[in-house]
Amino acid sequence: MSLLDHAPKFSTEDAKKFAYDLFGVNATVHMLPSERDQNFILNDESNERRVLKIANATEDLSMLEAQNQVMKHLAKSIDLCPEIMPTKNGKEIETVISENGTQHYIRLVTYLPGTPMGNIKWHSPNLMLSLGHKLGALDSALQGFDHPALHRNFHWDFANGYQMVRNNLDLIKDGRLHDLVDKLMIDFEQTTMPLLKDLRKNIIYNDANDYNILVGGGNEIDTRNQSVVGMIDFGDMVYSFTVGDLAIAIAYAILDKPDPLAIASQILRGYHETFPLHENELSILYSLIILRLCMSVCIGAEQQKTQPENHYLGISQQPIRNTLPKLAKIHPRFAEAVFRHVCGFEPVPASVEISQWIKNNANTFAPILKDLSTTPLVVFDLSIGSPLVDGDIARNTEPFLTPRLQQVMRTAKAKIGVGRYDEARYLYTTPIFSTGELLTDEARTIHIGLDLFADAGTSVFAPLAGKIHAFANNAGPQDYGPVIILEHQADAQPFYTLYGHLSAQSLKNIKVGQLIGQGDQLGTLGTPDVNGGWTPHLHFQIIIDLLDLDCDFPGVVLPSQREVWQRICPSPNLILGLPNQLFPTDEPSKAETLSTRRKRLGGSLSIAYNDPVKIVRGWMQYLFDDEGRKYLDSYNNVAHVGHAHPRVVEAARGQIGVLNTNTRYLHDFINQYAAKLTALLPEPLSVCYFLNSASEANELALRLARTYTQQRDMIVLEAAYHGNTTSLVDISPYKHNGPGGTGTPDWVHTVPIPDVYRGIYKSTDLQAGAK
Repeated sequence: MSLLDHAPKFSTEDAKKFAYDLFGVNATVHMLPSERDQNFILNDESNERRVLKIANATEDLSMLEAQNQVMKHLAKSIDLCPEIMPTKNGKEIETVISENGTQHYIRLVTYLPGTPMGNIKWHSPNLMLSLGHKLGALDSALQGFDHPALHRNFHWDFANGYQMVRNNLDLIKDGRLHDLVDKLMIDFEQTTMPLLKDLRKNIIYNDANDYNILVGGGNEIDTRNQSVVGMIDFGDMVYSFTVGDLAIAIAYAILDKPDPLAIASQILRGYHETFPLHENELSILYSLIILRLCMSVCIGAEQQKTQPENHYLGISQQPIRNTLPKLAKIHPRFAEAVFRHVCGFEPVPASVEISQWIKNNANTFAPILKDLSTTPLVVFDLSIGSPLVDGDIARNTEPFLTPRLQQVMRTAKAKIGVGRYDEARYLYTTPIFSTGELLTDEARTIHIGLDLFADAGTSVFAPLAGKIHAFANNAGPQDYGPVIILEHQADAQPFYTLYGHLSAQSLKNIKVGQLIGQGDQLGTLGTPDVNGGWTPHLHFQIIIDLLDLDCDFPGVVLPSQREVWQRICPSPNLILGLPNQLFPTDEPSKAETLSTRRKRLGGSLSIAYNDPVKIVRGWMQYLFDDEGRKYLDSYNNVAHVGHAHPRVVEAARGQIGVLNTNTRYLHDFINQYAAKLTALLPEPLSVCYFLNSASEANELALRLARTYTQQRDMIVLEAAYHGNTTSLVDISPYKHNGPGGTGTPDWVHTVPIPDVYRGIYKSTDLQAGAK
């Protein structure tokens, strides 16, 4: 028999009677959902709520006593958990008997207000940070607490997780999911199980799933104040790995999220700030997250076996089925590097030592291109806002940028062009650089190699000795084309160098494991038809950890993971040794730009968003920030035909190149423009005034209206904004009724915005009036 066979089956009338007879509470009662126990909300005459808990018949009394002691212990330091309400006789636990004579333990606890996190559709970053903070506070409060009943053999204990999954793996009927869980457990056995013995252990909550976490302080529209206000259900507590609570919370919070690592990082940051983790806990955290979801899949499969008629069990597992494949694509060592970075540890410890070894040996390396040290060089600007790169790059014909780069090289009298490391670029437009199909999905834009542009056929040499680790022809558009990876040793530590966009000939007559001497020729630069469609160049990259990706290792990465990738792939110039003065000064960071703005621009000029956006490019209906994230511009009130519209740009360029002056002088173009414009308007609108801004236009309109009517009073709409001049602020409720405003002038009359849905006069009122 299963736990469900021993679940209590009392009615709400039974619960009402228990509440009154045992606890002296006269209340209305309704049942809460529960899997193995019964929980009822009591609402008494004073509208105070409590929760009546009736335990599964299999529940051990000592476990319930342990839960009560835990809640009393936590109440001394944190305000997150329910409190125990004693019976009329002062007891914390009583017994009730079912109709079939089965005994069940019963308790009463305070009710915690809040919404289960699982019932909230969108989780703000603030909520995830709060979850980490509150869970860290709970685990910190549990330090030093112990109870013998919690040292138990429990199927939800991480210590039993691997074996439980193995024992129930064949219950998973979905073949793909079965094979994925099997592979994940093989990886867990090989890489994680040997590390478990050294982890901290203590009593943990062990059930921070999204339906046990209560949220308050926000709603679906305004989520800025979302925070965790409570944690319930302490029935799964156990003596286990300290980091287990964090792993469980993350496992459920990332379900069906587009970027699991970002969500995990937000929770981790809050947790570590409150309750610092050890480095060895970070090394297994990602594997424990995956293990918890695999455990949930297997326990769900076991439940479905005993309750085949309960179709909901399969539906409730769907988010895990959606998420596990996504997690399997993230290498555990990369996840560990991200987690280490979040907690302030060196993301990739080997990177420091290997980078130092490269610096110490830099003067011994051979040139990667034969004449690199003597040939004139020019550094290209291929950044998001570069004038070299069209906003319409996606429509450019292959090879990308060739004419413009060649022009820059001719002007600089250079033979070799250099593409910068750690540069955000809007060059990568094929699906391989996208993380999803939505406009808001983050794309890979950060270049983590260094490019050397030269003629096709130029020879490429190995700057230091090594052996061929891998090679391939990645022939897709904007991919590497022919690529070779060499393995090297830095004081017995391996690292790698990658050479992309080679010729097809470069891959002939080579083999994995082949030794390559320093200065040996590796190959030649490929032409656009074989190198992924690019202007001929070498993509050169240093790699500390290949993450088992070999020739699929990325050369362009997500901006949100930029700092971690910098440690995995340090600057290739450590080996190339190009003069630092060759490179322009880095553009100010967003924080530096914001700081300078606050010094130089008036404080009354507002900035949009709590985390301001640094915009460096516009193209048609889109804006792009300094890291290449694309935004749909539905807010800009100037560029009505879109940003950088080719026809507008060309017209402006042509006119400015000839004449740019005011209207004091005669000129045929302004007459021709006025004629074309008025031809689009009704007959009375036949005279034009040309102005420089909307504020100037509205000022003139105001003057014209006053001159014509000889009146001063104005009727305006609530929340209207007409401009930033003194006169226009007076007739703009958005300004004069907002922060710093002086209120509505007596000659301005504000009327409601017409809104038949939310306004004062609803559509039904209008229809009634029409009758």
